[in-house]
Amino acid sequence: MGSFRQAVKRVIYPAYEARLVRQLPSDRLPQHVGVMLDGNRRWAKAAGEDAAAGHRAGAANISPFLGWCEELGIEVVTLWLLSTDNLNRRAEELAPLLGIIEDVVTELAAERRWRINPVGALDLLPDATARTLKEAAAATRDVEGVLVNVAVGYGGRREIADAVRSLLQQHAKAGTSIEELATILDAEHIAEHLYTKGQPDPDLVIRTSGEQRLGGFLLWQSAHSEFYFCEAYWPDFRRVDFLRALRAYAVRNRRFGI
Repeated sequence: MGSFRQAVKRVIYPAYEARLVRQLPSDRLPQHVGVMLDGNRRWAKAAGEDAAAGHRAGAANISPFLGWCEELGIEVVTLWLLSTDNLNRRAEELAPLLGIIEDVVTELAAERRWRINPVGALDLLPDATARTLKEAAAATRDVEGVLVNVAVGYGGRREIADAVRSLLQQHAKAGTSIEELATILDAEHIAEHLYTKGQPDPDLVIRTSGEQRLGGFLLWQSAHSEFYFCEAYWPDFRRVDFLRALRAYAVRNRRFGI
């Protein structure tokens, strides 16, 4: 019975996906998609595996996902792989996870299909991880393809604090007094110092695993984003799930806070 169901799915799902693609209006697709790749550990637990197996399964789903984005003309993708809070995990779990992140970032860079841009507090990361992220960015700097923000050691509050710190340092070097800065400071000044400076804010933020919270992801940039929460754990997130998220986004009436 199980093999029969799998055979039916192999026939039905491609046709269903093709219909979903036809239903997507090209002028209502997001330019920037942020993804919270959640559920790797719970996927592993359900499968009777250790956490590292879940993280490896999640890493294996990243390249296919970027291919789906490429296919649909999405220009910017932000992938949250590791938060600043995650850095407090037990060493026996954190070390393998960092190694998996280093491997997947190196593999993505080697494909030379996407431009890798690390976002996060790289100074909090082990030297080997930070070096891998910087090398991937350098190796793909001239690649014309989807811009992929790899959020590692990332936290929304930390990003805003870093942006304000950078802004103050810039004006201090220019000789601007605190009083003068206070009279001119606005949101755009801070946005110019975010990790994603110069990029469009995310139109759509997707979180997998059924959790319905941001957890600090792109706090500043997501003020006017649309959100989509998917029940599937990240390793099980399929193309059809992504197409459903895009369909839900396309029919929404975006009001941008108005």
